[in-house]
Amino acid sequence: MNEEVSKKLELIRQTLRESEVQGVRLRGTDWFAWATAGASNTVLLTAETGVAEVLVTTEDAWVLTDEIEAQRLQNEELPANFKVYANPWADYAARESFVRDVTGGGKVVSDRPISNLEQPLPPTLQIHKRVMMSSELERYRQVGQKASQAMTEVLKAAKPTWTEYQLAGAGAEALWAQGLHPALTLVAGEKRLPLYRHATATKEQIGQQAMLVFCARGYGLYANLTRFVCFGKLSDERAELHSHVREIEAVVLNLCQPGTTLDAVYHALVQAYEQHGFPNAIREHHQGGTTGYLAREIVANPTTTDTLTEGIAIAWNPSLPGAKVEDTFVILKDGKLENLTFDPNFPNVEVEGRSRPVPLYR
Repeated sequence: MNEEVSKKLELIRQTLRESEVQGVRLRGTDWFAWATAGASNTVLLTAETGVAEVLVTTEDAWVLTDEIEAQRLQNEELPANFKVYANPWADYAARESFVRDVTGGGKVVSDRPISNLEQPLPPTLQIHKRVMMSSELERYRQVGQKASQAMTEVLKAAKPTWTEYQLAGAGAEALWAQGLHPALTLVAGEKRLPLYRHATATKEQIGQQAMLVFCARGYGLYANLTRFVCFGKLSDERAELHSHVREIEAVVLNLCQPGTTLDAVYHALVQAYEQHGFPNAIREHHQGGTTGYLAREIVANPTTTDTLTEGIAIAWNPSLPGAKVEDTFVILKDGKLENLTFDPNFPNVEVEGRSRPVPLYR
């Protein structure tokens, strides 16, 4: 039996008792990975839900799937804490009948309610998902290191004649080689970089500079990072933009302590952009927030009063036209931040005691 899963099943059963419901169903790729200590129900990478779900009652813990997937999941993914129920792939109604039987037809809560008998998960369980246990953090460190090493490898190999498609494809290939899902690989080359914050790849050549963004998923956990490569020297104006975003980010990272609310961080960003002479930048892109089993668990805005605590992962992405900085950090017990996606082999400078990435010159 997996000890982490046992702890999580007790948290879920505590929710059952407090909410006076008979079952918890977890369908999302995020919740499935959380409940199973990193197992995957993903087949279609872009789907929010997978080919299996978790059902927990006061007595038992099940993974519900179909006969196509059951043996593979048992052999390769699932800890022994779970029983497996497999319905015929063409008979989904059989699964619903099974759920009614084991819950006595009672109320069920779910991350994605799909019937009148199901209600949303209570906030207490949401909070448990966002705070990393030590075993989760160990897995997260692995994901972060693999993702950052893949990023460095790709940008050291990139050529100015590559198209954005080629750079995105090389990034995805490097992530797969590390056993990570390339959930997102954004690319902007020289022409499109000043124009768009969310630059999905195109057939344009990258030219003299490019931005590559990863949201890399392993064990259900997301490592989020952004890096730049430059062929030749950046202009002073461009280099200054990168310096601005690093200094703006430092303001945010200094605030990320247990007890700080996300709206406080957002308002500090507003002030930092204004002080650096870019008052409109806060409206031109979201700034990030907490991360973990989603690329962003909560995106910070003026009204997000959620409080940061020890064990929460964060990924901020302050940006200006043509410049951005992003890494995935976790808040440790002493309030310090650990950078999960730092690669010492990528160029960096120290900003307020932290090593922060700078463009890789080729």
